[in-house]
Amino acid sequence: MAITLDAQLLEILACPSPDHAPLRPGAPGNPEADALTCTECGRVYPVRDGIPVLLLDEATVPSESGPAPSGAPGDTGSSDADSA
Repeated sequence: MAITLDAQLLEILACPSPDHAPLRPGAPGNPEADALTCTECGRVYPVRDGIPVLLLDEATVPSESGPAPSGAPGDTGSSDADSA
């Protein structure tokens, strides 16, 4: 289901990260997702019940080394498990 936000609201909304870049509807790979994606840093913010949740803690951060496994927040401990 695609989000439906007023065009004026979408013009005003910006990523809360320090770069404050504009947001675009949808998520990478899924333009119909109930989400907003930062055009600069790539963070994906959920839209719940038509309300954008623009909290850095709620955003999905894109992986810089490639796609991360689904549901693996903060993938920092995986190298320890692999080397054991």
